[in-house]
Formats: sequence, structure tokens, C-alpha cells
Amino acid sequence: MYAVIRAGGKQYRVAPGDVIRVEKFATGTDGQVEFPEILAVSAGEGQIGKPQSEARVSGHVVEEGRGAKILVFHYKRKKQYKKLRGHRQEFTAVRIDEIAFDGQSFKAPELEKKQPKAKKAAAHEPEAEGASGAKAAKGHAKKKAAPKKNAAKKTGSKKK
Repeated sequence: MYAVIRAGGKQYRVAPGDVIRVEKFATGTDGQVEFPEILAVSAGEGQIGKPQSEARVSGHVVEEGRGAKILVFHYKRKKQYKKLRGHRQEFTAVRIDEIAFDGQSFKAPELEKKQPKAKKAAAHEPEAEGASGAKAAKGHAKKKAAPKKNAAKKTGSKKK
């Protein structure tokens, strides 16, 4: 089951559980969103119909943010004219929860809520010798570098 909706001047093919990024818009109550313009709905295998007023696509807001920066550069050669502007389009990410059409309702599967990770206890306590002794025992002590031996220089006479 999928539907074709129009949001923010663009058309999107959505199914229950999809997350789409649409142009930023004011959210409904409690983060719920309903898309009023539904262009087409697929009722089954190979059946696509134009919906009547009974079709409904709803979802909830996942996040709001700004997209990647787009640079707009104007340039006219030989005229010493350059202009650089940046733009970041704002978006609203919406997860489609339900598509209802012709008395049928198709819902997205529920997402599992992530459990917060438990904080780890201290891995090991410093030994009685002290922190420097523990490091030395593990081989972290600095070693003195051995002096490098220079290779014997060739002292030969140049041939003329």
C-alpha cells in the first residue's frame, strides 16, 4: 500500500513507515501531521486509483533542521563582478504512520524505544604502587634511544 502526496510544491510516494523530508511547515498538535493533498493511492497489486475525499495520510514529526549548504556564485568576466551567497533549506522530517483509504487502514509497525546505555563501572583501580608504577608494569615506560651510528664516510680522491 502506498500513496502519492503533494507537500511543499513537490510530490512524494509514501508507504507506512517511510520517513520523508518535506519543506518546513508548521506542525499540527502534538507533532502530528496530516497531508491534505493526496494525488493517488494504490489499493493492491496493480490497482492505482484517484482518491475521493475519504483518503487520509497522517504521520508525526521526527526532526526539524536545515539541509546542506548550497553556494550560489554570480560572476561576470572582465567586469570585476563576483557575488557569493550561501543557502540552507529548512526541512521537517516526517514518519508516515497511517494511510487510510476506502475503509481500509494501513499502519506502520511500532518502533522500539531505545534503552539508555548503562554506565560502565571503573574498569580497574590503580594499584598500591601508584599510577606510574602501573604504567611501568605494562611497559609504558619511556626508553632511552640508542645513539645512531654514522656510516663511514667515503674519502676518495676525485679523478680529474
